[in-house]
Amino acid sequence: MEITIHSSITSAVPGFKAGVIHYHDIEVGDSPQMLKGRLQLFQESIFFELQDKNVTDIEGVAEWRDAFKMTGKDPNRYRHSAEALYRRVKKQNYLSTINSAIDLNNFFSLQYEVPIGIYDLDKLKGGSIVLRVGQSGETYTGLNGRENSLENLIIAEDESGPFGSPFVDSNRAPVGDETRNAVQIIFLKPSLPVEEGGKLTKSLMDMFVGIHGGEGTYEVVGG
Repeated sequence: MEITIHSSITSAVPGFKAGVIHYHDIEVGDSPQMLKGRLQLFQESIFFELQDKNVTDIEGVAEWRDAFKMTGKDPNRYRHSAEALYRRVKKQNYLSTINSAIDLNNFFSLQYEVPIGIYDLDKLKGGSIVLRVGQSGETYTGLNGRENSLENLIIAEDESGPFGSPFVDSNRAPVGDETRNAVQIIFLKPSLPVEEGGKLTKSLMDMFVGIHGGEGTYEVVGG
């Protein structure tokens, strides 16, 4: 599925880029003990690191707060998903395991300090995904169970409309045990060189395929 970035983003956020991974023939299920253990230990390590600093001091968190400001979205009212994860950990409200794909998504979101979304490719429509800034009046029902305003928010859309964002994803294409094909979008730090973004994207892909089987292909768009 082709990924393009609309000028509404590139004109507002200098250096905007995203790592995109397509997975095929994967098997999603309970996380292996290795992943559960790494996620738990990593959260405990972050908790102690955050004893002496604010979540907003984390480089990736701060960069994505700035990106929200650049598109006109208030980062204090609409906290991007990586910041939300870090705030949970700071409160020692550690993430519980959901499934292997989402657990790995959360692990790398904390490691890379950026929002990451993963979507069931077979639930998306058409042959392309466009990343753009949402317009007035646009909404979708999120995984948080609420109707979310997409105005001034960076969003991902397919032929049927918006389905994902660095804030909260819609409930239209979640990854579950039945998922066999998926697309993952890593909202990389705008300051990160494209080459480094490619290395991070490939590292995530390799670990994902190591756990879920199947095949993966990746690219970095934008920058």
